[in-house]
Amino acid sequence: MFLPFGMNQVGSKEEENMEHRSRRWALKAGAASLGAVAAGLLSGCSASGPATATRSASPTASGAASSTPPAPAPSASPSSARQYPTRAQILSEFKNQRTGEFGLEVKGIELGLPTTTKSAALTFDACGGAHGSAIDHALLDTLRDHNVPATLFINQRWARSNGAAMEELVADPLFEIANHGTSHAPLSVAGQSAYGIYGTGSVGEAYDEVMGNQKYLAGHYAVDARFFRSGTAHMDEVSAAMCRKLGLIPMNFTVNLDAGASFPAATVAAQMQLLSAGSVGIGHFNQPESGTAKGIALGLAAALDSGLEFITLSEAW
Repeated sequence: MFLPFGMNQVGSKEEENMEHRSRRWALKAGAASLGAVAAGLLSGCSASGPATATRSASPTASGAASSTPPAPAPSASPSSARQYPTRAQILSEFKNQRTGEFGLEVKGIELGLPTTTKSAALTFDACGGAHGSAIDHALLDTLRDHNVPATLFINQRWARSNGAAMEELVADPLFEIANHGTSHAPLSVAGQSAYGIYGTGSVGEAYDEVMGNQKYLAGHYAVDARFFRSGTAHMDEVSAAMCRKLGLIPMNFTVNLDAGASFPAATVAAQMQLLSAGSVGIGHFNQPESGTAKGIALGLAAALDSGLEFITLSEAW
């Protein structure tokens, strides 16, 4: 059974080392157990297209958006568009670097909030694709009813399939929009895969996976995303460093709230109780038939009663 947990900062070096080992165990234990459940762990969907190793059909989630994406939203021009390193500049800087480790918590990836933060952060992914483009309205309504902010990691495929919802979410001050990639691929410069999903195969492909969606969000919705989470939340050290060079913070989590929208409501509610100051929880808002919305509603009430406050990621950095 997967029992991830939130981590508080500890005083001594020995406690810190023990905590790090426990955190590594929790993340890897979750990956192993949930990998047996579905190839799309932490995706809340079955990936499709050239970035997938597993292309067998799976049942479409009830309430999914139409398979025919609506016309893109009208382009918006940010008043002060950020300047990013070019693809050629990134290729020149990173092409000969060693891949390093590949996984959920490699060097360069943030897991929790800065150590001085006294609040927790909720993050929810929308992965897109044939089985991941629905909208969990009940979850979003719960957050609004409790006035609880959240950071929403949105994949370009989901955004293209939900133009009207995107405009609504971007306009809602309760939510921060973050970058969940272009095709929902694990971020790698050597083609490493996670849970049967092929990762990007070069520095150039990694750049395109990040910047394709970054530019789409900016061009269509005037969103200057500050955080990036790859498909399956896996990346290698070079990719994490590349994100930093692009001015984006690679962001994962300390508490897995819904295991790719596979946990029942009672388990999601129990996972919510593991959040504490500095924690970052991950869930999904693209699977309305899952137990996520009900579980978050149950767990959120208890968390708020305990005095725990929630912020967006940008409020902590």
